[in-house]
Amino acid sequence: MARISVKVDGTAYEDEVEPRLLLVHYLRDRLGLTGTPVGCDTSSCGACTVELDGVSVKSCSVLAVQADGGEVTTVQGLARDGEWTPLQRAFHEQHALQCGYCTPGMIMAARDLLRENPDPDADEVREALEGNMCRCTGYQNIVRAVLAAAAAPGEVTA
Repeated sequence: MARISVKVDGTAYEDEVEPRLLLVHYLRDRLGLTGTPVGCDTSSCGACTVELDGVSVKSCSVLAVQADGGEVTTVQGLARDGEWTPLQRAFHEQHALQCGYCTPGMIMAARDLLRENPDPDADEVREALEGNMCRCTGYQNIVRAVLAAAAAPGEVTA
């Protein structure tokens, strides 16, 4: 067992974990943060995307011990006092989901894009999200949502 100390969605945790435990399973099974889905377990789909120290990562390809000393943000940690971020609102308003399974990963990857490029065009959005797969929507509304969030007043990634 390995001892880790990690901050997740603003809360500090200290735990003993098996060195081979994936971050996605730590979040879901140990911490009960089921908003981060397990999609493929091979890092192909991106559904499990979270932020680790401010950078989006596929949590099925990161060990929990690699997050030791770090800060993880999940989709569940975005809303403040029940208020969605502009990006979350844009996904809702632009109908950028159907089943919703990929949505957490799409939102987290889009946050990473908008932090680096606050005014992307449609091609840049598509390129930034190419590591995230959706089997329902055809992506057009997802791209619209990210562009709408980028155009919204205020801090999109806050």
